[in-house]
Amino acid sequence: MSKEAWIGLKSRERVIVILDVAHSIEQQELERYLRAAIHEHAIDAELHECVLPIARDPENPPTSQLEPLLALPGDTAVLPLRVVWKTSLQEKTTRPRVRDLLFGNPRRPKPARARRILRNHPERVVCVAGRSATIDELRDRLTERQGVESTTSALAAFIAGQAGLALDVAERRLQGSRYKVPRSVANNLLSSYKFRQALEEVSEETGRSTDDLLSESEEIMRELISRPQPFWLDVMAQLNHWVMRLGYDADVVINREGLERVRQWSREYPTALLWTHKTHVDGFAMNSVFFDNDFPNPHILGGVNMAFAGLGFVARHAGGIFIRRSFQDDPLYKTVLRQYIGYLMEKRFPLSWAFEGTRSRVGKLMPPRYGLLKYVMDSAHATGARNLHIIPVSISYDLIGDVRDYALLESGATKRPESLSWFIGYLRGLRQPMGKIYFDFGEPVILDHVPSPEDPRELQRVAFAVGVEVNRVTPITLPSLICMVLLGSAPQALTAEELSSELNALTDWARKRNISLTQDLEELDAAHIESLTEKMSSTGLLTRYDDGPECVYTIAAEQHTVASYYRNTVIHFFLNKAIAELALQHLVQQDLVGPEEFWAEAERLRDSFKFEFFYAPKDEFRRDITDELSRYQPGWEAALLEPGAAAKLFSRLQPRMAHGVLLPFAEAYRVVADVLARQNTSEVLSEKDCVQQCLAYGRQAYLQRRISSEASIGQLFFRNGYRLMENLDLLEVGDQGAECLAERRLLVAQAFRELQRRIERVRAAAIP
Repeated sequence: MSKEAWIGLKSRERVIVILDVAHSIEQQELERYLRAAIHEHAIDAELHECVLPIARDPENPPTSQLEPLLALPGDTAVLPLRVVWKTSLQEKTTRPRVRDLLFGNPRRPKPARARRILRNHPERVVCVAGRSATIDELRDRLTERQGVESTTSALAAFIAGQAGLALDVAERRLQGSRYKVPRSVANNLLSSYKFRQALEEVSEETGRSTDDLLSESEEIMRELISRPQPFWLDVMAQLNHWVMRLGYDADVVINREGLERVRQWSREYPTALLWTHKTHVDGFAMNSVFFDNDFPNPHILGGVNMAFAGLGFVARHAGGIFIRRSFQDDPLYKTVLRQYIGYLMEKRFPLSWAFEGTRSRVGKLMPPRYGLLKYVMDSAHATGARNLHIIPVSISYDLIGDVRDYALLESGATKRPESLSWFIGYLRGLRQPMGKIYFDFGEPVILDHVPSPEDPRELQRVAFAVGVEVNRVTPITLPSLICMVLLGSAPQALTAEELSSELNALTDWARKRNISLTQDLEELDAAHIESLTEKMSSTGLLTRYDDGPECVYTIAAEQHTVASYYRNTVIHFFLNKAIAELALQHLVQQDLVGPEEFWAEAERLRDSFKFEFFYAPKDEFRRDITDELSRYQPGWEAALLEPGAAAKLFSRLQPRMAHGVLLPFAEAYRVVADVLARQNTSEVLSEKDCVQQCLAYGRQAYLQRRISSEASIGQLFFRNGYRLMENLDLLEVGDQGAECLAERRLLVAQAFRELQRRIERVRAAAIP
């Protein structure tokens, strides 16, 4: 506590000194500290000491010694004191050791350990004082929160909680902001006026008594509310580093400028951090980056399926919040969750979760699910949160250990449920060299007044705005570009020189358009390409053949689906260029002229894959393509009025990308269209049956070389193809009759075959 604060106590006639102690050693240290401070600052107040072991039980400290003292006059000051046991003179974040799990938290040592520290390292013992307040000031705070006058016992519990918070603030000046955690959340919620009002509304809705609801609310809170503690934050930090370093480089590549902006936003506004989901390492990496950079601990939201033995315990004590998978028919659970999340936002504790439905099994950003986002917006709306900042976070990797599992799931395998044995097996799979982890941060989606989540359009708008922004800041990585080039050339292998030439052309193209690149791409050289291709070969992703006169590379047999995952993480950057190439090829093949024909085909292609990609609005889409083609030929739209102009413009479009970007989608949709074209029009094919038939026919089509790669065979592609056919009214007989439906299905199947051939022509023109 500052000198000025001690001097401020001179104006008080009486002071209640709360000694936050766990044993006699701490009490002796605090009493010595108190006597010295009184002497130094000439404090002449009447002192009333009260032992209150807050740190030992921060949620429910015993207050029997404090309650009688609250009969003192209201201007009596309350001053909390605590002993801080530093784990090291030099370091703020010394990691816990295994013996600490056995013998206890080194930041809260037991008597024998405390004596040894005092004897051997007295410099590691620091006494701190929290900010003081009067009994009247504290009573007024509680009355404002509850909406009614408080009882003595309630006031004592509240003062204990406020003293704990004040001491935590003082302790964090020594230990760091990473240890800022909420205290007595359940008690604060149960005693708040807002919560009681919400319970009364549930009571009216369900007919249950408020006492009954209150009792069940306490049970829900024990299940739901995270209770982070500094010791377990240290344990979790150690686990985070260990998991990440099983396969990844120790140094995470972070956009430091973006991180500092996030720090400022999280201090000033209620904040939600939405990170792209690529692997189970994401959560560990997210926690690690924020802990290592001294951020207040983000509360990570997740499904209760991840709260299995061991990990669930540590995560709950390190800020993890595990939510039931389904509770739509439980208004009380929804109310408790809503109030809890609202409380965390009000107190400026950042929320964090994986952006659901985004990148997982195929690597490509997909239309999001709204579950957790809906809950958070619901909470912010119900509790009146203002200026909610939803911040997109991009987490990228050179290589990902989960991708082979994703490929199996996409081919129809059954997902293994999460459990401790599953987690141990998962960790074993991380033991291979996988390169670096990259963090970047997008501009926040800011909600001045959070709209009702019952408005589906507004919810969709927010989710898509986050998706577009996270796409923008996701960097192109070297492995993703290698996979894109080699998949585009498959089955033809490329020499090391040809691969290097393609990579340099693509990175140069991206650099000129200010697209984010990882550092190794900014400084691309042959030695680095060789090093990474060797690493990708050692994991079985690439095949390297160097027994001939030249070394050549290709995607390994049966690894196309895995390689497509990496390719899919970056294809959104190349999508508009690919569409432009195919639209120009359409004009060339059909001997058409004029910009109207070009735009009609470009927008038809855009609509054909609308279930696969996030698109900008049509005006912006046209503007982006116009800007792109103008780089190759200013005034290109007017030039297209001339015969042969489309072919000339296409010849300038180097490097060409359509085959590397859109071929697997066109082939997958061809499979769906072929399956429907064979289907009897009198039967309606369900999505599940359609996907199963497509998986079987897709494998046949690959063996017959009707499609070029196993990367085109996947449940998600087939489901999106089914959605497109549904959107085109091709699933069941309509007013035009069965014969018309059969004809329309056949036309769509032929259209995708034609598109597939067109993409092959682009590939033939691109590959030497």
